[in-house]
Amino acid sequence: MDHEAIDAAEAVPSSERITGSPSSSLPAQARSGRGVSLGALHYRDFRLLLGSVFLTGFGQQMLAVAIGWELYNRTGSALVLGGIGLAQVIPLILLFLPAGYAADRLNRKYLLAFTQALSLLAALALAALSFERGPLLLIYACLMLLGAAQSFGNPASSALVSQVLPETAFEKAMTWRSSVSQVSWVLGPAAGGLLIGLFSGAGWVYVLSGLFFLAVVVLLLLMRVGPQTSPAAAGRKLGALVEGVRFLGQTQVLLAAITLDLFAVLLGGAVTLLPIFASDILHVGPFGLGWLQAASSLGAVCMALFLAQRPPFKRAGPALLLAVAGFGLATIIFGISRWFWLSFLMLFILGALDNISVVVRSTLVLVRTPDQMRGRVSAVSSLFVGTSNQLGGFESGLTAQLLGPIGSVVFGGIGTIVVVALVAAIWPEMRRLGTLRA
Repeated sequence: MDHEAIDAAEAVPSSERITGSPSSSLPAQARSGRGVSLGALHYRDFRLLLGSVFLTGFGQQMLAVAIGWELYNRTGSALVLGGIGLAQVIPLILLFLPAGYAADRLNRKYLLAFTQALSLLAALALAALSFERGPLLLIYACLMLLGAAQSFGNPASSALVSQVLPETAFEKAMTWRSSVSQVSWVLGPAAGGLLIGLFSGAGWVYVLSGLFFLAVVVLLLLMRVGPQTSPAAAGRKLGALVEGVRFLGQTQVLLAAITLDLFAVLLGGAVTLLPIFASDILHVGPFGLGWLQAASSLGAVCMALFLAQRPPFKRAGPALLLAVAGFGLATIIFGISRWFWLSFLMLFILGALDNISVVVRSTLVLVRTPDQMRGRVSAVSSLFVGTSNQLGGFESGLTAQLLGPIGSVVFGGIGTIVVVALVAAIWPEMRRLGTLRA
C-alpha cells in the first residue's frame, strides 16, 4: 500500500535490487526460470512464508476475539474494550522507526522468529492471567507486548518476500499474501468464538494461539532465504532511522499509493458501524450482522484469486485510482441502502476493490525500494495502515454521533472520491503509472 535517490535505485539492475546482490544469491529454486512461469507458489520458501502469514493472522484473530470476549465479560465496560486497540497501537506509533531500522540491519528471518517468540510469551501470559483472573493492568501490558512484536514483525515479514522470490514474482506474491491474510481474518474469529464456547472460557484459546506462533517459528527456521543488503556505515547514525520517511517523500508514486490507501481506510468506515446498520437500519439481527462482517473479506479473497490468475497490471496507476474511487462509490451506496443483499453486495465490492489497493501498494513498496531500505519503508507503510484502521473507527464513531450512521458512511464515501481526485491532480505520476515493475 531510502536515503538514496530514486534514480540511483533504478540504475541498479533489477536482478541486483532483489537482495542487493546478483540473482545467484537467491535460493536455488528462486534462480530457476521454471518458477516464474508457474507463479510465486512454485517456490518452497515462499510457501513457508505464506504459511507463517496465515498462522500468524489466524492466531492473532483468535486471540483478539478471546481478549475482547473476556474483558467485556469481566467488566461490561465499552471503555475497557476500547483500551484493547489503544494498547496495541501505541507500540506501533512509538516503535515504527527502530522496527524498520532493525528489519534492515538484522537478519529478517531471525528477527521475525524472535517476534513470534515474544507473541508466544504474551499469549501464554494472557492464558495464565485468564485462569487466575489477573489484574487488567497486566493484561494491557501483555497486549502492548503483542503490539511491540507486531511493530517489529510486520516490516520484517513484508521485506522478507524479496529474499525468497525474484522480482518478476513480486506482484503475484503480494496477491497471494493478501489472500491468505484475508482467509485467516475470516477463519480466525470464527474459530476463536467456537473454542470459547467449547472451553467455556478464553484461557485455552490463548494457549492455542501461542501454539500457532510457535508453529510459525518452526516454519521460519525451515526457510532458506537469500542474503540482504545492510545499510551503509553512515546508516548507523541516528538519522538513518528516518531515512524511510525521507525516501518515501522522494518517491512520489509510493507516497501517492500510500496516501490513497490511508484515506480510503480512514474515511471508509462502513465496517465500523455495521452493528448499527444490522440492528437499526437493515433489521437483520446478529445472524445478518455475521454475514455483513464476512462480506468484505469474502470480496477480498475472491479478488485475490482473480488477480492471481490474470497477467500483471499494465496500467496499475489508473487501476488503483479507479479501485479507490469505486470503493468510495460502493461506500455511498451501502450507506443509503435499505436492502440487506444490496448492502452485502456493496461490502463484498468494498473488500474486492480494497484488495487491489493492497496489492498495488505492497508491490510498489517491494519493487521501488532498495533492499537496504525495505524494512524502514515497510515500517512507515505499516504505521500508516495500522493507525488509519484505529483512527478510521474513531472518525466513523464521531461523525455518526454528529451526522447519524447513514450520514457518516455517505460522508466517508464522498470524502474518499474527493481524495482520489486530489491525488490524481497532485501526483500525475500515479495517472501515468504502467506496470508495477517499470
